[in-house]
Amino acid sequence: MMGHTGSYRHTSEAKERGTTMTDLSVVKNKQQAAWSSGNYAEVGNRILLVSELLCEAVDVRAGERVLDVATGAGNAALAAARRFADVVGVDFVPSLLDQARVRAAADGLDVDFRVGDAEALDFDDDSFDVVLSACGAMFAPDHKRTASELVRVCRPGGRIGMVNWCPDSYVGALFRAIAAHVPPAPGVEPPGRWGDETYLKELWGDTATVVAPRKTFRFRFPSPEHHVDFFASQYGPTVKAFEAVGEAGAEALRSDILEAVRRYNRADDGTLVLQMDYLEVVATKR
Repeated sequence: MMGHTGSYRHTSEAKERGTTMTDLSVVKNKQQAAWSSGNYAEVGNRILLVSELLCEAVDVRAGERVLDVATGAGNAALAAARRFADVVGVDFVPSLLDQARVRAAADGLDVDFRVGDAEALDFDDDSFDVVLSACGAMFAPDHKRTASELVRVCRPGGRIGMVNWCPDSYVGALFRAIAAHVPPAPGVEPPGRWGDETYLKELWGDTATVVAPRKTFRFRFPSPEHHVDFFASQYGPTVKAFEAVGEAGAEALRSDILEAVRRYNRADDGTLVLQMDYLEVVATKR
């Protein structure tokens, strides 16, 4: 999940350069509204596996201080807490943090969940041994600022672990289907760029070394049609897309999403086994 709130200088800077640029604070506000709609926890609790695997990839150790950015309902934060780390999780959707706290209590885990902004983390430099984000910070609109914040709060020699959907994966196809009906704001980098290892190396430059193997997760549903209905009611960006097109455009949007679903379906028995390709990122701060 993600996106975050704050005020920035993008509009004035663009005017100085004589260019047109979307005010990213407006984009962030719209993202917050999107992720607050539906119930992302219903989606997130079905992809728990990638957060558990991420904690193994970054080698979370007992007693380490861990920050989970754009935690949503807490998948990666809870995975780190299961490994006896000292964990903080931040997100900009309070209702999701409430669900994360309920989950932590049910599992007997101690996690400090706070409202927070991926582009302006309220922590000192070098505060954490490990910084995580599973399918979260990649959706913040200002990529450079977000990447800078992730590395800033990580200690030298610490690890940044991310799960980022690949642009040629189902998630990329889903957002392209949505964009055909509800065009994104001009000048905003697509979140799928975080699923490109070369791009990540450009973002972090000489501040971190990046290893990002491509992995696959299988998302399972009763049918392709069930998945579309599920996302239309639970996954914020899809909820808002259907609201935007209204009744007149709903059938066409649904058809395009269903076509993308079927393209990535690996089942042959009428159910849905959706191939979800992602980068499992481990960046080590220099």
